This record gives sequence, C-alpha cells and structure tokens, in this order.
Amino acid sequence: MIIGILKEPFFETRVSLLPEHVVLLKKQNIQVKVQSGSGTNAFGSDENYLSAGAEILKREDVLTTSDVILSMHPISDEEMKMLKARTLLIGTYNPLSQIKSVKNWTQFGHTVFSLDMLPRTTRAQSMDVLSSQANIAGYRAVIMAAAQLPKYFPMFMTAAGSIAPAKILILGAGVAGLQAIATARRLGAVVEVFDTRPSVKEEVMSLGGKFVEVEGAADASLAGGYGVVQTEDYLKKQQQRIAEVAVKADVIICTAQIPGKRAPVLITEEILNKMKAGSLIIDLAASTGGNTAKTVDKETIVYNQVSIIGDSNLSAGMPADASKLYGKNMLNFLALFISKEGELNLNFDDDLVKGACVVHEAEVVNERVKEMLISDNLTDSI
Repeated sequence: MIIGILKEPFFETRVSLLPEHVVLLKKQNIQVKVQSGSGTNAFGSDENYLSAGAEILKREDVLTTSDVILSMHPISDEEMKMLKARTLLIGTYNPLSQIKSVKNWTQFGHTVFSLDMLPRTTRAQSMDVLSSQANIAGYRAVIMAAAQLPKYFPMFMTAAGSIAPAKILILGAGVAGLQAIATARRLGAVVEVFDTRPSVKEEVMSLGGKFVEVEGAADASLAGGYGVVQTEDYLKKQQQRIAEVAVKADVIICTAQIPGKRAPVLITEEILNKMKAGSLIIDLAASTGGNTAKTVDKETIVYNQVSIIGDSNLSAGMPADASKLYGKNMLNFLALFISKEGELNLNFDDDLVKGACVVHEAEVVNERVKEMLISDNLTDSI
C-alpha cells in the first residue's frame, strides 16, 4: 500500500505527517510518497523524509500513484480526477460548511474521510484532531493577547503604585477555552468564562476561572459534544449577562461555534461601543462569521478603540507541535483500518470509521452531512 502526503496551500504551515510518523508506517511495510516541500514550514525537510524512508516526488506523481492521500485541506476537483480508482482521501475538510464540494466528491468514486466528523467519544480521543489543534489555539490566543494588550496580565505592587490584574472573558469552555483559562491564570489574569453547558462549570472552576451562569440553555448532551442552537428567550438572557461582563473585560477570547452553522454573535455592536478603550478581542470562530458583530476572518480591525483579531487557524502558528499532534491523531485513525502488516480493511461496522466517512462508493454516507444536503436542497446525489 502507498500513502501519499501532499503539500498544503500557501496559508497552511502544518503537514499531515512528519518524518517521525513516516518511520512508524515504514515498519508496517507501507510505502510513503511525499510531495517535495510538504513539511518545510513544520521543520520537516525533504532530507528528513528521505532519511525516514519516504520518497520525495512532484505533486502530480504523488496524486497518481498513491492508494491513500493525506491532505489537511481538500484537493481540487481536477486533482480528484487524477487519482487512482477508489483512492482514500483523509484530512480535516469541514464538510458541513462545504456542502457543494461534498456533492461534487460523489462523482469521482473515491472514499473521503474527514477527521473533524469523528464522534466525540472516549475511544476517539486519541485521533481527535479538533481537540489537539484547539488546545494549541487556546494557548496561543492568550499568549498573543498578553503580547498585544497595552497593560500587564498579572497584578503588580510597585513603589510607583499598584497595577490591577487584567480581566479576561472567555466565550466557550471547550478544549480551546479550557486551555485559554489555564494559560491566562498562569499569567496572573482574572478569568471569567461563559458556556451554554452547565456541565463544564466544574472544569472551569478547577482551572481557576469564574463561571458566568445563564439559566435555560438547551441540552447539548445529545449533540455529541458539539454546540447546539439555543432558544430566543435564552439568547436574550445570554446577551444581557455577557454584556455585563464584557464591558469590564480587558481581553475577550471567542471560541463559540456550532458545526455547519454561522457562529453565534455574542459580542454585539452595542457591547463593542461600551467596551474599554485599548481592550482586545481574539476571535477563534472567525472562519464561520465570528462571535463579534465586527469580526473579519484573517484580519485585525480596530473598532471604537477595540482591537478585534479574527483568526481561526492559530494552531498553524505552532506548526512543529501542531503537526506532531495532528500526525499522531492521523496514525491512530489509520490504525482502525490498516493492519500491522500494512493491509487495508475498511470496517464500516466501526462507529469511528463510519462516523468520519463522508463519501463512499459515489454516495454521501455521513448522516449529519446528509441532513445538511437535504436542508440545502442538494439531495439528488445521495
């Protein structure tokens, strides 16, 4: 079997597998072909891949000769046509927000796995790319905020007077939010946290954060660990409570997202108009619209003396460790259907294999993606 690793688009610094991961695949008698320059930004040189036992080829040669293609981002339809019949493609393709692309994938006869569709279960934790990358994003968001905020994070007692600690509001207590709490607390900030799930209150408090409670949230326990849409009544109470905390905050870190939907606007223009001059917002939900009324993805804007940084790809700012963790997630996922002898055996009775599969045998097979296709009236291909 041949696994091909592609170089990512110009904006992406990570790579699907590093040379250290290739070594493990070679022990299973798996051939690995790597597009030249794939790991450069993650400090994995072509020479490192060669030493690990991989072949270095042009992109076209990797595409046309591999049985499995690893790319964090989707390849083009033209490149889909170049692949061998029944090729497996594995990455983090965000299919719930790429419904038209998913429909196109069905015409090529390949099998497409998207690791962001894995069920959020205990067994899936070792291959959960959303968690491994969100952990880095939460950390980097706080470090970035500390570097750009025009004041200290910790409290200081000096001969010139006392400096109060920075006040941080974190919206969303998922993996990114929890890491942001821990990092901000280590830097000495006072941290308040909002999340629609009352069940995370204990985790927030254990890390030293104060939980901002709003009663009446819809039960998220049936959403497989993902966010859910809330009622209008709850949203009104939520806005009021968040506003009370946000106007006092020096930094707001936004992480709230709902798969397949626009990110909820939690920081309205009215709230922005009341925030402190010089305060800072880092919006990790920027790619799906952002949690503020003024977020622009991949840009930093200043509104009413409040800086708003829209960046949903913060983990790419630490490409070495981000690729190391992503690659380990990938190896754990591959182990579900590749034997120790390097033989392929797709077992769709496995809930993780089934859950991560988006397209197979020219059909959309993922139930969540099917629902999105139906809602978008694109069901003629399923």
